[in-house]
Amino acid sequence: MTSTRSRPPSRQSRQSRTSLLGDLLETLPHLRPQLYFKSSLVALSHAIEDQVLQGQGSPWVFANFQKERYYRQEARRYRRISAIARDVFVLATPETDFTQAGLPYHTVPLDPTDPLAQEWHVIVIDASYSTCLVCRERTRVKPNSSWGSNDMDTARQFDGVWSFDRLITRQAALALLPKILSYRPDLAPRLEPIRQYLEGSLADGTSQLNPGPFTERLITYLQAGQYKLQRAYRTIQAQERKERLINRISNAIRQSLHPNDILAIAVQELGQVAAVGRCLIYRYDGRTPEVQVEHEYRTLTMGSLKGSLWPIQANPLLQEAMQTEQPVCCEDSQSDPRLCRMPQLWQAAQIRAWVAMPILYQGRLLGILELHREHPHRWQAATLELAEAIANQVGVALLQAEAYQHLEELNRQLEALDQAKSELIAVTGHELRTPLSTIQVCLESLASDPDMPWEMRQEMLNTALQDAGRLRELVQDFLTLSKLESGRIRWHIEPLSAQECVDLALSNIKVRRRHEALPAIEQVMPKRLPMVRADGEWLVEVLRKLLDNACKFTPASGRIWIRVEVVEATAGSSGMVKFTIADSGRGIEPERLQAIFERFYQVEGSLRRSVGGTGLGLAICRLIIEAMGGRIWAESAGLNQGSAFHFTLPMVHPQTQENPSMAA
Repeated sequence: MTSTRSRPPSRQSRQSRTSLLGDLLETLPHLRPQLYFKSSLVALSHAIEDQVLQGQGSPWVFANFQKERYYRQEARRYRRISAIARDVFVLATPETDFTQAGLPYHTVPLDPTDPLAQEWHVIVIDASYSTCLVCRERTRVKPNSSWGSNDMDTARQFDGVWSFDRLITRQAALALLPKILSYRPDLAPRLEPIRQYLEGSLADGTSQLNPGPFTERLITYLQAGQYKLQRAYRTIQAQERKERLINRISNAIRQSLHPNDILAIAVQELGQVAAVGRCLIYRYDGRTPEVQVEHEYRTLTMGSLKGSLWPIQANPLLQEAMQTEQPVCCEDSQSDPRLCRMPQLWQAAQIRAWVAMPILYQGRLLGILELHREHPHRWQAATLELAEAIANQVGVALLQAEAYQHLEELNRQLEALDQAKSELIAVTGHELRTPLSTIQVCLESLASDPDMPWEMRQEMLNTALQDAGRLRELVQDFLTLSKLESGRIRWHIEPLSAQECVDLALSNIKVRRRHEALPAIEQVMPKRLPMVRADGEWLVEVLRKLLDNACKFTPASGRIWIRVEVVEATAGSSGMVKFTIADSGRGIEPERLQAIFERFYQVEGSLRRSVGGTGLGLAICRLIIEAMGGRIWAESAGLNQGSAFHFTLPMVHPQTQENPSMAA
């Protein structure tokens, strides 16, 4: 028996198409259709087909499975049925060319608009028994959905009749025959003997069906369906437990924004749930050869690695994980080719089974997660998936913690900037108001009293000029600090004589403070002093500011010392020349020695000062000395015990002094 291409049905037959289930219920009105799910129809259909395959008689078989896809899945089964049955007729809606050459049964391609296309039929007629399954699918919730999504839905609902009654089977078959003829008129010679048989002795026969194979097969399918359902439930429960665990760990991790807390929580939770001998999670950026283990979960039988230095770059397993950015597993360290040649890596730590997993965020290495077992072990996919999920959560949490720490640092910087702004406003207001007030008073006096004596007039002019100089110095300090911090200074580094720079600074101080009584200034300098590498203009500026501070905070009865000496070279550094400006004046508390080099810092506060100044001088000195390759610091035994300011600059070696081109 082979299938042949059918002719299209006539217009009249297309108009008279009806549902097989509808025809059967009209003929036998006492029948009451029942609800079936697709999974039930599959089980019933296979049970009926297996009854045929048991070899009981030589029946006629009619089958309608809605879709050619289902028919293709059952093609092998119906080849076997065709070898036993007299004739087999398979109806389906073709998705492509339904007709295939060489099939041992008859195929009937249905029009998709035919009501038969929405029905599911299996009809078996034999001399000794008969059975039928006639169902029609209920209206779908989403009629425009694709065939593929509905075919896989085992919960699709059908209304239908399933019976072993010969009368019901007879009526179903008689109603189906003309429908087949409307599509395949060429099958009339095959269908006529069936019609005659149905209209003849079938109604008077008694069923001799052996229900054993059918019942066994049906029970098998029901049990298989139950097993699949239980397996699906177990899978859902396992997934639910995994997600619940991940959520619990994620919530626990995100309760803290400190990296140590995050790692401590994650390592304990993962180690307990994964049931491993040891779990390690540590931060690592790929730079150092080893890392100190700070967070660990372990069982009582596994030794502790906490506090020890754990080798990273010497471990091929960890290196492979970092290079591939994927988890790397070892089921037995003793036989693993990556580790068997380096037993010292795993024997002391009692590791026989190993998992190494990089903690990444957008390709950036943040740390490593490790799982250890003291016996050989085949790692399960569920364990690796859980560890990978936790590693992802830890990576996100670490990055959030890092961002939070950066935010805290930015907040501290903003607070410092806000404080600096307040100091700037206070200092600037104070320093501007005082000289401006003096200048205003002097000018108003000169303008309002034209008969003022010449000596008084000259005093007024000198006072106004002096305070105008203070204003100029204030503005100059602000401009200098701005240029130094923005890197807009062009340095002219060259060999210089320290003695000449000190003399220039002293000369400047004496001119500026010629109307004041200065403390005694003493120079302590060796006769043969090497030259220094520096910018002469800026070196004199540093010396001038330090001398000016010493004069400002030292009474006229005090003393100031200027010392210059050579600091011998040490391993890894060249020789330096050390400058010291010391005084016997007010002194500084030891805890404030570092802060005095910050911008706008005032020992007495910005508004309660007995000595003027912007608080920018020492900050400017620090920037200048560091830019020229030196270092500056201060020393003091405390208040009223004097202070000393030191700074160093690179020394020009004697051979370089003899050849000036080398200095350049």
